[in-house]
Amino acid sequence: MNKRLDRSEIGFKIVAYFLLTIFAVACLYPFIYAISCSISGKEAIESGKIILLPINVQFAAFSDIFQRTSFWLCYANTLFLTFFGTLFSILVSIIGAYALSKERLPFGRALNFLLVFTMWFSAGLFATKFFYDLTNNAFKSIGIIDEKWMVVIAMSLNAYNIVLLRNGFRGVPKEIEEAALVDGANEFQIASKVYTPISKATIATVALFYGIARWNGYFWVAQTITTEEQIPLQVYIRNFLDTYVKGTDTTFDKEVFSVQSLFYCMIVASVIPIIIIYPFIQKYFAAGVNLGGVKE
Repeated sequence: MNKRLDRSEIGFKIVAYFLLTIFAVACLYPFIYAISCSISGKEAIESGKIILLPINVQFAAFSDIFQRTSFWLCYANTLFLTFFGTLFSILVSIIGAYALSKERLPFGRALNFLLVFTMWFSAGLFATKFFYDLTNNAFKSIGIIDEKWMVVIAMSLNAYNIVLLRNGFRGVPKEIEEAALVDGANEFQIASKVYTPISKATIATVALFYGIARWNGYFWVAQTITTEEQIPLQVYIRNFLDTYVKGTDTTFDKEVFSVQSLFYCMIVASVIPIIIIYPFIQKYFAAGVNLGGVKE
């Protein structure tokens, strides 16, 4: 039997759905606008006629993008940083979170406090740069000089993500671990075959956080990657914007399409992988945050 809603509940639902609709439109509008600008005619863009839908549709800017080898090289660099960076960050975070979730860990309280302390009081840019330089020097000493790997390894951890994983691991029933110990499992087997499968929602959520941070990362890769062939897509787009502002970019036909179309094409192309991947892990997102974000 359906329960009838009173007036206050009906009013709340109307206001809630109205606000959610406004929020959804506000989030969706910039993306639609970027697509419209990327395929609109030169005159429509430069005269500011684009409000939502494209005008004088043309795909010359996209054709130009597809022919830019440097753009796709930087795209591949971003895929490299995102895939291997997320994989390495998840692996290290799982190991650290598993250890910190154990009450039997020596100095566990102190280590957990230090982890959370870094979320309250960040050491800032100097400490991050110092750690990167130490990692860079250590790997150069053994002959590894690929700057992309330096970013993957030196920028691998995030305290908030480790806390999410730690709390998620603490929610695993103790009886399951005790049963695995009785069967002769070691710590590595318990972490990989018990905790990891049970906490896949939290792990998927943390992987999403790491992946988006890697994909959108700009500041540190711009500071640390000095070889032009290894820069990621975000740095490439920023450099292109700088040349456009300075008026020094002459690599496209200004008579066929607007430089703004080219810029928006790059933006649209840069968000496609996130749009493709996100629906597959979205179902884990709410469950992962709820499991890892609550401490019992």
